[in-house]
Amino acid sequence: MTETKTLETRLQRIGRVIRQAVRGDEQVFTTGSIDRAIVLLSIPMILEMAMESLFAVVDAFFVAKISTEAVATVGLTESMLTLVYSVAIGLSAAATAMVARRVGEGNREAAAKAGAQVILIAVILSVIIAIPGYFYADDILRLMARDQSVAENGSSFTRLMLTANLPILLLWMLNGIFRGAGDASTAMRALWIANGVNIVLDPLFIFGIGPFPELGLLGAGVATTIGRSLGVCYQLWHLFRVGKIVKIHLQYLKPQLDTIGRLLRLAAGSTGQYLIASASWIFMIYILGQISKEVTAGYTIAIRIVIFALLPAWGMSNAAATLVGQNLGAGHADRAEKSAWRAGFFNMIFLAFVGMFCVITAPFLIKLFTQEPAVVESGSLALRILAGGYVFYGWGMILSQAINGAGDTRTPTVLNFIFFWLVETPLAALLALHLGWGQTGVYWAIVIAESGMALAAIWVFKKGKWKLVKV
Repeated sequence: MTETKTLETRLQRIGRVIRQAVRGDEQVFTTGSIDRAIVLLSIPMILEMAMESLFAVVDAFFVAKISTEAVATVGLTESMLTLVYSVAIGLSAAATAMVARRVGEGNREAAAKAGAQVILIAVILSVIIAIPGYFYADDILRLMARDQSVAENGSSFTRLMLTANLPILLLWMLNGIFRGAGDASTAMRALWIANGVNIVLDPLFIFGIGPFPELGLLGAGVATTIGRSLGVCYQLWHLFRVGKIVKIHLQYLKPQLDTIGRLLRLAAGSTGQYLIASASWIFMIYILGQISKEVTAGYTIAIRIVIFALLPAWGMSNAAATLVGQNLGAGHADRAEKSAWRAGFFNMIFLAFVGMFCVITAPFLIKLFTQEPAVVESGSLALRILAGGYVFYGWGMILSQAINGAGDTRTPTVLNFIFFWLVETPLAALLALHLGWGQTGVYWAIVIAESGMALAAIWVFKKGKWKLVKV
């Protein structure tokens, strides 16, 4: 009887923590149980990223119903959009680091002013990206794909996605503010709105259901843009009107060169990390594009499934970044370190199970998107090889983000350059093109580089220099 009551009490306690995490009750993460803090931050961040990954999978599902060329176009376009994502995620990491440090210090007004400068930076960068995206979308596609039918059928989709990039930038960058403040539930709801709307609109605009026009591949872009724009509107409403932890006033939008300079210095490292990784990914998909459109399509579907697995893990990584930043701001360096190690352990366990599942069920998962034998074979091969490195990815993601959260964005940038451009890129070219391994060489190069980078991140984190960084 006593054991039953104890179990009921534990379940009630777990349920209470989960409800607090989803509701977004304001919490102090610089004292108390580290595991509880990880759970409170991770649950909404994991749910946030789970919706983002679900969007990627659903989008690929509907696009695959159009044609192999459409899937290949999405893959090539997203390889270019990763440059936009790199800027957005890099600035998001900078916002998280600065806001978390200010909140940890108890200076919420300074945190809000930093958030306002993030919005100004996003608008300026959006214009810089949109102009060449609008005029050169067709040329970029023709350069990337050997099969010119991909460019002929997909240029309008690519043009829209590159031109309407502001919602992409703001959605990630504003969520960086919420994460740094420890308001993970608002960030979660913003992405749920954005991606939920996209999932509903995708089939309507692609296939022309009811009163909606049949736009084909372009419809996927229209649905995505509308969904993300609505998510951004929700974020702005919370920042300017609700202001639960960080509230921005219009006067904060006046350019503050000192704050902008510090944000850009932090973002330079963070953005550099993702630009390096993204440029490497573009090179990977370029190699696959020279093999065949079926291989490109198979890899595109496989990478969507990989994203589905890894984005929730990124949620836990973002939680680690917030905990490290806030605890350093509060002067608790040892607690910051313990938080990262605990999050890394949880992430490793999670991705070990996910990796085994992907290896066992790879053909089944790919067949959910397409029945073309060549695409299924290529996608299954990619998924099985890439999933083999999930355990290493788990540690690498957590510790790299923890170092970023401390404000040391330079060290992860150096690691990215070494392992993506001095290891992955030449190794992929050697194995795939010169030794005749084809697509298999590309996939093994990715696993080897990612695993090596994870081991290097563990070594760097143990040295502890990130504790001394000033933000």
